[in-house]
Amino acid sequence: QVHLVESGGGLVQPGNSLTLTCRNSARSGWNYAMGWFRQAPGKERLFVAGLIMSDGVTYYEDSVRGRFAVSRDLARNTLTLQMRSLKSEDTARYFCAATGPDGPVPVTDRGSYDYWGQGTQVTVSS
Repeated sequence: QVHLVESGGGLVQPGNSLTLTCRNSARSGWNYAMGWFRQAPGKERLFVAGLIMSDGVTYYEDSVRGRFAVSRDLARNTLTLQMRSLKSEDTARYFCAATGPDGPVPVTDRGSYDYWGQGTQVTVSS
């Protein structure tokens, strides 16, 4: 059973930073990849950042590359998204996701992910 729980969302002013954490109940390393997606009201859920659990290779959506950093803690089986220089357009509900154990699969593809958290709201506003 894979259960994902996100934490760390909130209200932040433009230019500031925020860190999201996803806790994974599965055995550490069981999932091939984990990632973060976001969904703004009325918009589709889009890839933000992700990584392959075995080797830590990371992937980023172009608009967040250089501002966001995704990382994993294998001991705690958590996924973290460090967000800095936040902009109003980063406002969305952020979802943690995990694939099954088999790979390779496209880390940036929403269809690769079988397990989803409930999401955490990030609002960037002055």
